[in-house]
Amino acid sequence: MARIHSYVVRYDSGFAPNPFYGYCTLATCKPSIRKSAHIGDWVVGSGSNDKRVKRGGYLVYAMKITETFTFDEYSSDPRFETKKPFRNGSRKQSCGDNIYFRPHLDANWGQRDSFHSQQDGTLKPEHIQRDTSVNRVLVSSDFVYFGGEGPEFPKHLVDRRGRNLCKSGIGSTSFNDPQLAESFENWVRSLDVSGYQGAPFEWITLRS
Repeated sequence: MARIHSYVVRYDSGFAPNPFYGYCTLATCKPSIRKSAHIGDWVVGSGSNDKRVKRGGYLVYAMKITETFTFDEYSSDPRFETKKPFRNGSRKQSCGDNIYFRPHLDANWGQRDSFHSQQDGTLKPEHIQRDTSVNRVLVSSDFVYFGGEGPEFPKHLVDRRGRNLCKSGIGSTSFNDPQLAESFENWVRSLDVSGYQGAPFEWITLRS
């Protein structure tokens, strides 16, 4: 039975999640979700209530997991070559999330120059430790990403315990409620759009 994993996307930069090049991927951050989510589950990101963002209650993205990979598999799969970051490239290229690699299974993790590196491009140990604590990447070819321009969550999306699907605080919540899963998927499909739809919130703030 499909579950829903809901959390707040505090930093919507195009990095985590990364919604580009035909796939939505969650390859960094949120280790608890990356560990527990299964193919067929939904991962749902809502906007932040932070006073500098003011997007609480709005959908950032929803991805139905279609594949999972280890970092080694993700790094070597040619489909995801474009998700390796190019920091001096376009904004989309700079926020690539395909950042972890190693020459063999017993080697230490390498980290490509990315949003999780030091300013000078060198390794950032605290991010390496947190990200690689769960050696798993979530991938979806069935997703919609609105960034900073998503719709408001309907009020009826609550589970049998009265918990709102839309997350508003820290951490994440997993819902194991078939009726809620059906209602949520019906709502997402009713939007009649898929894939990348709008710019990450942080891109929008750079324009203003």
